[in-house]
Amino acid sequence: MADSPSYPIISEDFSLRDDILEAMPEEMEFVSAEPYGKSAWARTAKITALLRDGTWKKYFLKCASGRGAQALCEGEYCSARAIGEVTPEMVPKAVACGNYHNRGIHTYYYLSDFHDMDLSTAPEAASFAGQIAKLHQDGTSPNGLFGFPVPTVIADLEHTVTYEKSWAKSFTNLLLDVIKYDNEANGSWAELDAASKQLIDVVIPRLLGALQSNGREIKPTLIHGDLWEENVGIDKETGNTIVFDPGSLYAHNEMEFGTWRCSWARYFKSPEYLHHYQRHIEPSEPAEEWDDRNRLYSIHPNLLGSAKHPETPYRALAYNDMLYLCEKYGPLDGLEKYDPEKDTSVADPHVPHSI
Repeated sequence: MADSPSYPIISEDFSLRDDILEAMPEEMEFVSAEPYGKSAWARTAKITALLRDGTWKKYFLKCASGRGAQALCEGEYCSARAIGEVTPEMVPKAVACGNYHNRGIHTYYYLSDFHDMDLSTAPEAASFAGQIAKLHQDGTSPNGLFGFPVPTVIADLEHTVTYEKSWAKSFTNLLLDVIKYDNEANGSWAELDAASKQLIDVVIPRLLGALQSNGREIKPTLIHGDLWEENVGIDKETGNTIVFDPGSLYAHNEMEFGTWRCSWARYFKSPEYLHHYQRHIEPSEPAEEWDDRNRLYSIHPNLLGSAKHPETPYRALAYNDMLYLCEKYGPLDGLEKYDPEKDTSVADPHVPHSI
């Protein structure tokens, strides 16, 4: 059955449904909608409206169907709202999310304020680090647990965000997700499976368990969840740094920076950003294990990158980091040896990464 002619057409097979128009403020007159931006997991558009007071208002629309669509749209809505409650100037305001059926396809949507952004300029390190520190300091878990109230995604791959008291358990859930997605995309690899098991059974309880033992505690804090250069822009009108496409959860704050260690990181690899951040929030104790925790946290985005981009080096990089951590915290006969020449934190090769 064809779309009703009353639905404004954005592009072929992509129209602005009444369900979406009804989510917008009543005091507006719809003007136009056009495709905008790029996404491998959703269709995106810019909507322009004229308010009754004569001012113009622009919205950003994201629609998705299929795998991860509900978590993508509802998760981004809840993530952006949570971030906006703490640092409203840093994230596009979440307006609505919902779903509709079109030609037998169940589609989910997310609507937010639109920001015209410069996506090529690096944010100023001191101010950006201060914004992220404020998010981590003030974005506290409502129930004191690690997790999130709704599923969220990175790309179209869903997180397990069930609430946990133990950060080691919570992170293990997240890691098991990406191990599964990587195996689905690339096939089983016996050596990786063995290293993963040792990492989960021995290394994580030791390395992350230390954060919540011997009188030490960490606070579940709100993180963006996918903080890399392609999800950060500079608002062309205000000059504010904007973060978008969040897949948030209440986590150990240091997990935010695992992506910055990855081979696709550009300016976030500069120590300047973490230097300024740590002026606000010092490394958790044991502080001397900060770099090992960062290495552990980087395994998650590397395996996720491998799942979405097979035949890239991300899987081998994650495996090599597992070997490093196993040798240090859980030696096991039969595992291969860590190779420093394959370590991006040592050799520092840049591997371009697509969305």
